Amino acid sequence: MAPEDPGPPADERAYSYLLGLYLGDGCISPHPRSGYYLRIACADAWPGLIQQCREAITQVRPGIGVYALQREGYKMVTSYSRHWPDLFPQHGPGKKHERTIALEPWQRAIVDAYPWEFVRGLIHSDGCRITNWATRLVSGERKRYEYPRYFFTNLSSDIIRLFTTTLDHVGVEWRQANPRNISIARKASVALMDTHVGPKH
Repeated sequence: MAPEDPGPPADERAYSYLLGLYLGDGCISPHPRSGYYLRIACADAWPGLIQQCREAITQVRPGIGVYALQREGYKMVTSYSRHWPDLFPQHGPGKKHERTIALEPWQRAIVDAYPWEFVRGLIHSDGCRITNWATRLVSGERKRYEYPRYFFTNLSSDIIRLFTTTLDHVGVEWRQANPRNISIARKASVALMDTHVGPKH
């Protein structure tokens, strides 16, 4: 007998973060016999991110097994369940950017309740915080100055739209640098991102 569907996420805040990670760097693949693997790719450079990913999975599904498979330059944080497609209905054949990605109403309600967790998950998967620099003339002398900026990059226009809609919800100003790249550079918005997201570690 198949195990009973455990139902909604046990922790909605953790789910909003995990949803962002999944949309950025995650996939669901069938087990050869039955059930599914949830896999989230996390770069070795960010051990804190790997730990947060593992914790989010166990908060969403308490008691579930989670392990990390080492690959070249990254770990594939992996968990098995028969019910991952129920929690991530965006699962489907082919690449995410080649199919429609839309949230179910119950997912939208969770993201609306925990928007910063969703933004953090997306940034932790497909985003970064960097320091830009530029020069300008000051009293006839060219000076260099630096400023922080966040970037988010994704091939899916639907995932880009989910990201920017959520940024609008939390009051972050953004600019679309190109079809796959979102820039956040205004000082007040970077400060908001630093408070609620921060650099990967």
